[in-house]
Amino acid sequence: MSEITLRKYHGLGNDYLVYDPVRNETLLTERQVEKLCRRNIGVGADGILYGPFFDEESGDEGIRVRIFNPDGSEAEKSGNGIRIFSRYLKDTGYVKGNSCVLVTKAGRTGVTFLDGEGGRMRVDMGYAKFTSKEIPAVGFGEEIVNEAIFFCDNFYNATCVSMGNPNCVLMLEEADRNKALQLGPYVENSRYFPNRINMQLCQVLDEQNIRIEIYERGAGYTYASGTGACAAAAASHRLGLTGDHVTVHMQGGELLVEFGEDGRIFMTGPVVYVGKITLAENFFS
Repeated sequence: MSEITLRKYHGLGNDYLVYDPVRNETLLTERQVEKLCRRNIGVGADGILYGPFFDEESGDEGIRVRIFNPDGSEAEKSGNGIRIFSRYLKDTGYVKGNSCVLVTKAGRTGVTFLDGEGGRMRVDMGYAKFTSKEIPAVGFGEEIVNEAIFFCDNFYNATCVSMGNPNCVLMLEEADRNKALQLGPYVENSRYFPNRINMQLCQVLDEQNIRIEIYERGAGYTYASGTGACAAAAASHRLGLTGDHVTVHMQGGELLVEFGEDGRIFMTGPVVYVGKITLAENFFS
């Protein structure tokens, strides 16, 4: 077997492994993704970024990347993942300029590097969509905005948002990690959400600041989430609780979320390079 290498990065503690098919001959399977992400027997990560791919699905204007959760399922989009993969493209010379376009299952995403090293960037995250069809969710009306939904032990005021992936934002007086760990599995696997869903517990601090705790579909509790931060900011903005510039505070750090005049969402945040990893020859055996 030829040598297999990966690179590891994190965005505010939300860590990903980049597996480059151009530089590795082995094609990843669902079982291998799961094994790599397991922290006790593998390398450990909140997901795998599998790319770049230059093919018909990418088109002429983007570089395709596949995003995998630790359970082997494929995600439509990841805000931190997009920043991390963009940094990888910059580090390895695939991208020379100060911007790039990535293609995920959710479509194209534009990224602008704010420094020469690619350590900080601004991402065009597109538009938040609140319709049940887009999320998807069943058993509700056209939208799920400030809807009382029963999860686990009580009714919670929920606003569901698609950022290219599904998110359920629960507005609370205090966003608490233990509460996220308790509620997360119930929300993620609720019968209302046929494709499962990411959950954010959201506490509004003031018009320019919110605090969230995150439980991600296929990953569990995470320190940070780019799409989760945008979803929570969009829900708070839709409810009239915050303005057009919102700092989202998470366990791993802060992201800036901004709303354009037409409602388009932009996310700004950092990426840190951890290192290069070479797998044992018999790791996948």
